[in-house]
Amino acid sequence: MKKLKLLFAFLIVSLVSVESFAQDPNAGDVLKPSKYPDGIYTKENSRTRRAIPYTTLREADVMWSKRVWRMIDLKEKINHPLYYPTELTGDRKSLFQVLKDAALIDGNITCFSAMDDEFRQELTKTEVEGILARWDSAHQTEDAANPGTMIAAPIRLDVKSSDITKYQIKEDWFFDRQRSVLDVRIIGIEVLVAKVTEGTGEVLGDKPLFWIYFPEARPLFANQEVYMRHNDAERRTLDDIFWKRLFSSYVVAETNVYKRRIGEYTGGLDALLESERVKSDIFKLEHDFWQF
Repeated sequence: MKKLKLLFAFLIVSLVSVESFAQDPNAGDVLKPSKYPDGIYTKENSRTRRAIPYTTLREADVMWSKRVWRMIDLKEKINHPLYYPTELTGDRKSLFQVLKDAALIDGNITCFSAMDDEFRQELTKTEVEGILARWDSAHQTEDAANPGTMIAAPIRLDVKSSDITKYQIKEDWFFDRQRSVLDVRIIGIEVLVAKVTEGTGEVLGDKPLFWIYFPEARPLFANQEVYMRHNDAERRTLDDIFWKRLFSSYVVAETNVYKRRIGEYTGGLDALLESERVKSDIFKLEHDFWQF
């Protein structure tokens, strides 16, 4: 019995030690646990939280639905909790760092091709590693054999949290007549990175990396804190951000017979107005349901 107790205590200590290590794939460093606690108490709330389960939904209860695609621009201030911190800290990670660690280190989520928002083309760990790295062929270095002569020396550049510019989300809006509510559920998240030219580093737009199936990632999001103003003792989690819709976004596509995005048939201010039109149609529909 005594040996069992010692073994049980050893397992607990081992698990705590493993959880205390956080590796940064960008820098290759490991944050070692400190013997000095960073705080006045041990945080346990967010680490033990579970994602709020969805309400059971039957096809017969969905009397109306519409699928839309939205873009979350990380330059907007309200979306900063998804972007920061760009460097690894002890208690917080950016959304990209959470996804990257889960895909490459923990293996808790599956990544899908950037061209597959229906989650059919899975990516292997090797494929994801290749997507999250690029080679700068314009880089040069001095030739050791011929001093003063520059030769090509491609270097590998890993995608960092600071390189992420936007997230695209795919979601379904629906009216549940069983509960008499208009509800929304996110289906997937796509990561987009800034597309830059080699050598000059000029930004040419956004490049999609991969899709994540949102329900699969929710348990991870429920345990990851994000920064909230005014009160550090009551921080929200990434799952709260999406569940409570604490982010700003604009519509880039809706289901249509042509299967085209808003940017394919309009642009500039007209594209923004079209995005607002889609939002307004959903709002008006909910209002009409309650019009007597």
